[in-house]
Amino acid sequence: MGARPARDDSGAMNSATRTSVYIVDDSPAIRSRLTEMLSRMDQVTVVGEAGSARDAVEAILRLRPHSVLLDLNLLGVSGMEVLRAVHERAPEVEFIVLTNHSEPQYRRACTAAGARYFLDKTSEFDRVPDVIAKIAALRH
Repeated sequence: MGARPARDDSGAMNSATRTSVYIVDDSPAIRSRLTEMLSRMDQVTVVGEAGSARDAVEAILRLRPHSVLLDLNLLGVSGMEVLRAVHERAPEVEFIVLTNHSEPQYRRACTAAGARYFLDKTSEFDRVPDVIAKIAALRH
């Protein structure tokens, strides 16, 4: 798990200043790399991570992060199922699909299912902080 969200003196989450991110990828190494990358960003908090679709859907709906980094290849069920299940019940959550499946049909399907951003893991991995920063800027 990542760092705890900022809280004010009353114990309430200070969501006006922190952007929360949840990471979904079946590779522990990728999750670790993303967590490390995002931990260097001011005002960004990784609120959790999952390697399976079932764990991801449950946690995302409970935590309601501002954004989710989502791989399409997950243990058992496709990340597309996570996107569909969560977007239907929590459309305010911004999805960033980060995948090795960068073919146009995957991009179209993810966009149609509610993903706002789609990044090719092999060539655009380093763009993740820029996309998260953009999401954070749009919230303020």
